Amino acid sequence: MRILLAVDGSEQSYDAARALEHLAPAEQVLVLHALNVMLPVYPTMVPEAVRDLRVIVERHMREEGMRLLDRIAAMLPPRAGKATTRMECGSPAELIVTIADDERIDLIVLGAHGLGPVHELVLGSVSHRVLTHAPCPTLIVKGPVRSLRRVLLPVQEAEDADAAVTFLGRKPFRDPVEVTVLTILPLSQPIWPEGAGDFDAFRETALASARSFVGEVASRLSAIGYSATGVARAGFPSIEVIKESMAANADLILMGSRGRRGLTRFMLGSVSHAVVHRTTRPVLILR
Repeated sequence: MRILLAVDGSEQSYDAARALEHLAPAEQVLVLHALNVMLPVYPTMVPEAVRDLRVIVERHMREEGMRLLDRIAAMLPPRAGKATTRMECGSPAELIVTIADDERIDLIVLGAHGLGPVHELVLGSVSHRVLTHAPCPTLIVKGPVRSLRRVLLPVQEAEDADAAVTFLGRKPFRDPVEVTVLTILPLSQPIWPEGAGDFDAFRETALASARSFVGEVASRLSAIGYSATGVARAGFPSIEVIKESMAANADLILMGSRGRRGLTRFMLGSVSHAVVHRTTRPVLILR
């Protein structure tokens, strides 16, 4: 597995680096620091002064960036894999996505700066854009990761399950993992034509089908060496995912994605987006 670890000097990026301790040893760990040189603009500044200021600011940021990369490289877990460092100038999100594509990265790992109005802006400007456009699975770390032994896997349909089974089949974690496969039937009642039958009976039939679905997914995971169980219930999907992650004391939420069909934006704008922003747990979005 080839890992791209994106760091920005925040405490969360150090947590992301430490989280590699819980992943299987990688073929390569590329540690990336993106320099986003932004200068204050004053109407009275002449172009020459702006250029000089940019040179000074960029030189300072490069020096700080090299020190950051050295610190991250020194603290990587010994079992993480062979590490190389790289620093580039440009938009962090665009650089992460482009380099991940060019280098055929299997997993992007980066820290998110938490919740709240200011942090929401940061998450939206970097992490959310990476999640939306990344060519590979992305692990978002929001704080210290002490274990990745208990995984919650919300799935909505067969393509989500296929992506998850394929990813987990690569054995990406260091330790044995227990997986809870979760599917949620939306709580809202559709327009129900008169004479179409009893809606409650229809819901029970749908729940039975959902239980069968997650049971089949759990069986597929058991066949490749995981301890897996299935849970199906009705409710509001993002809320139920958060509730189940707490009930199961999940170390990680592994979200199936429909991005292969071009619906990643939709998914991140609904269930995945809500979960990423509301949970304090690490979230791994699949492709």
